[in-house]
Amino acid sequence: MSAPADVPALVASTLDLSRQRGFITSTRHETGRLLAALAASREGTLAELGTGCGVGSAWLSSGARKGARIVTAEVDPALAEEVQKLFADVENVDVVAGDWTTLEQYAPFSLLFVDVREVMESIDVLADLLETGGIAVLDDFEPSTSWPPIVDGQVDGVREQWLTDDRFTAVEMLIDPDASLLIATRR
Repeated sequence: MSAPADVPALVASTLDLSRQRGFITSTRHETGRLLAALAASREGTLAELGTGCGVGSAWLSSGARKGARIVTAEVDPALAEEVQKLFADVENVDVVAGDWTTLEQYAPFSLLFVDVREVMESIDVLADLLETGGIAVLDDFEPSTSWPPIVDGQVDGVREQWLTDDRFTAVEMLIDPDASLLIATRR
């Protein structure tokens, strides 16, 4: 199968791995393009928490400035090994086998992409991983037009916490009619 023309080759390779592994919810192209654009504005170390098949990291790499480093952690050692092979010739990306806390040693981050809902709940730890002015991108929210944000009849406490925490200037961004993400900048 040939790669779609609208995505970088490395992103296409990670999407192929996603299909082979049965992942149907990898990073959307809209989110990926945003990650690439944000990566182009950052220096230092960028990170992804929740590697999966590496789609988010591939997007980050496609936009990253020369000299920027990207680290990503995957809890499944076999999957981490497969993703490491995809990134073997990519100088600016390190794939680490382990849970997300293994990335603490690489902090502070200028950009942090969080694609695991349970990790988003650890706002205090994540805030400490970001440098001042660092950006956290939190993916996979369902849009909500109310305040507080309501999803499935309940307040979305994670979203509410990120949007109201005094350590951040944050905004929810609609990326598709059925999907939104949060962008939070560390003050």
